[in-house]
Amino acid sequence: MENSKYEKSLNKADVFALAFGAMIGWGWVVLSGDWILSAGTLGAVGAFVVGGVMIFFVGHVYAELVAALPKNGGVLVFSKRAFGPTVSFICTWAMMLGYISVIAFEVVALPTVVQYLFPDYLKGYMYTIAGFDVYFSWMIFGVLSSVAIAVINILGVKTAMVLQTTMTFLVFAVGLTFMGGAAANGSAATMQPLFKGMNGVLVVAVMTPFMYVGFEVIPQAAEEMNVPVKKIGQILVISVVSAVIWYAAIILGVGRTMPAIQLAGSGLATADAMANAFHGSSLASKIMILGGIGGIVTTWNSFYVGCSRTICSMADERMLPQAFGKLHPKFKTPCNAIILIFCVTTIAPFFGRTMLVWLSNAGGFGIVVCNLIVTLSFLVLRKKEPDLPRPYKVKGGVTVGVVAMLLSAAMILLYLPGTPAALSWPYEWGITIGWTLIGIALITFSKAHSPE
Repeated sequence: MENSKYEKSLNKADVFALAFGAMIGWGWVVLSGDWILSAGTLGAVGAFVVGGVMIFFVGHVYAELVAALPKNGGVLVFSKRAFGPTVSFICTWAMMLGYISVIAFEVVALPTVVQYLFPDYLKGYMYTIAGFDVYFSWMIFGVLSSVAIAVINILGVKTAMVLQTTMTFLVFAVGLTFMGGAAANGSAATMQPLFKGMNGVLVVAVMTPFMYVGFEVIPQAAEEMNVPVKKIGQILVISVVSAVIWYAAIILGVGRTMPAIQLAGSGLATADAMANAFHGSSLASKIMILGGIGGIVTTWNSFYVGCSRTICSMADERMLPQAFGKLHPKFKTPCNAIILIFCVTTIAPFFGRTMLVWLSNAGGFGIVVCNLIVTLSFLVLRKKEPDLPRPYKVKGGVTVGVVAMLLSAAMILLYLPGTPAALSWPYEWGITIGWTLIGIALITFSKAHSPE
């Protein structure tokens, strides 16, 4: 790390805001009603707890590895050390599908949210895609917002962290206000039905990797953290536990304030639940939407940080063209990688809101594939390099690693054909297969045009 080309700029609060902010995006505002309708109130909570258990074990694996190998690129470093460059590329490229999907998701989510605050802002009908009407004002708002996030990230990681911590505080404040209102004014009777069958629980459970994705951002930017390496691992675990509690509390709050018949007709369940929690207040609903916007920004910003550092590390390893490893001479940010992310994700608004579901499922699949390889890397390194300094060493490490591996493998099975939550054809499998082919083409080109 002494020869790192990055500057150590991130303190403990920045690291927590980076990880927690990444995990609490917009889904808790827009999708909570769907989760409850699919699985019941406690069924949805149970699905997130099950997903949280997997993430808890996987998070411990990441915590030990990032403390032992605190290099930008995280998963690339872990998997390469354990298995070599080929498996490392597969692992990192799978994670990149998740990261790019999240960023594209937010490019679409933000103009969708603004529509709830300003219903009349849709102007200039362009076309209809998959049943969704795309308007020029909706599309251009997403594009301009994408420009703003990219510019902020080019201007420096501390600039990005000012935005991150501010928006994370906003989300916390709004969420805690809602939880308090739901506890005081909601009713346990409203939570019925509590469960709606195992298939419904599985449908929700398969979405949880995408909702929890984000703690992996910490290893991707480890070289820029001015924090003892042991503390980096601890903060990672704390952020995971905090996110599990957050999602469970939000679902319970919506369940306590929104009867099933109202949920079925709600386009934005958590915002409507906020209004119910404060006696029908439309102002409360708008405040919740502002909290959701804060969540969009924190996730969007975090994944720009993590994704750009990963691209830069892949370029340094000749897995991608070396131009993407360049840092801005003044701001020390991976400017070319950020521009690449901007170009790839900013096409999302042109495909309309339907992209949200396709991206979340395909991206979630990429993340669980990455998590499986990382857990295997953890076990291999425990055996191959028992003397590797591990400032944050997981107690019962092999057991934890095996459980994390098995849970990750089980989660992958939920995406496969024949299961209630299988990826759909052609859209979700098409995104996954297309991403794989792009990766093969890029690494082939990079190897052919890189000096030995």
